[in-house]
Formats: sequence, structure tokens, C-alpha cells
Amino acid sequence: MKLPDRYMELILPLIEKAKGFLAAGEALSPIAFVGSFESGQVIPIVIDTSNEEAKDNSALAIRLSADGIGADYVFTVMEAWGLPKDKIHRYEEIVERYGSIGASPWKIDTANFMLETRHGVWGAQVPLKFKAPSKKRRIFAAPLNLQFMDGAEGRFAQLLPAKESAGTLH
Repeated sequence: MKLPDRYMELILPLIEKAKGFLAAGEALSPIAFVGSFESGQVIPIVIDTSNEEAKDNSALAIRLSADGIGADYVFTVMEAWGLPKDKIHRYEEIVERYGSIGASPWKIDTANFMLETRHGVWGAQVPLKFKAPSKKRRIFAAPLNLQFMDGAEGRFAQLLPAKESAGTLH
């Protein structure tokens, strides 16, 4: 399923900003943008990833903000660790052996983007690589391609309040 243009227009400048931070040698601060088409309001919420309770509190803050403005979308941006494509099928084995992806020898730095809408969830995880000759400045190692993610679950999923009708995709 293709992401509607209306959403792409909203998130492309945010993705470009993330690219700029990485190219300048900065980290991506985990953040969610909670927005409403009707009011035009967008609320940025910094996500605290320091521990499980902080993550839960951040997810709650996003849900409360989304409910408060009758949000139509939540766009999250954060750095994370991922696995190379040839190791993804071993995810459970790796987590069991090392405790987390981050503790494994195969971890790769990634930029993660997730857009939750009334019409579904789209996301992308792109590997980061150093922009030679720098050891601080980074770039996306692959083009950003948001994919429809049917059945996305987790603490930072299903953040939008329920609405009576989601309308049409167009």
C-alpha cells in the first residue's frame, strides 16, 4: 500500500532535518511529532529511552497529546541498532545469546522512522554509515523507503485515539 502524498509532504522535511543532524555529526534525539490535519497543530515530544519506565511514560505522553488534539498521525524518529539482512532471521537466537541486538557483534547503527496514520502504519529502518573521512558525520547507507507495516505492535505503536470513521485514503 502506498503512503498518501498528504503524509509525505508532512514528513519529508522532518526526514531532511534528520539527515542534516547526522551529516553534522549529531545524534538523532528520539522524538515523536503528533499532528492534526484539522487544527494544523503539531506537537513534538522528546522520547526518553533511558529505561523501561521512561519509555512507557513517553508513550503515554504521546497518547495523551494525540488524544488531546484529535491527532491524525504520529511520526517518530529515533536511532537504534539493527541487524544486517543476512542475520535478521537469527534475531531471536541473537537476543537470547547476547541479551540484546546492541550487545551482539553484528549490531549496526540505524535510523528508524515510523508514521502511524488512520489508514495504517508505514516505517523504515535504514543503516547509517560514516561519511568519509569523518568518524562522527553519518549518512543513510540506503535510500529511505517507507513500507506499509501491517500489524505493527509495541509500546510506540497504536498511539492514535480511536475515531468513529477513518474516512478514505485519499
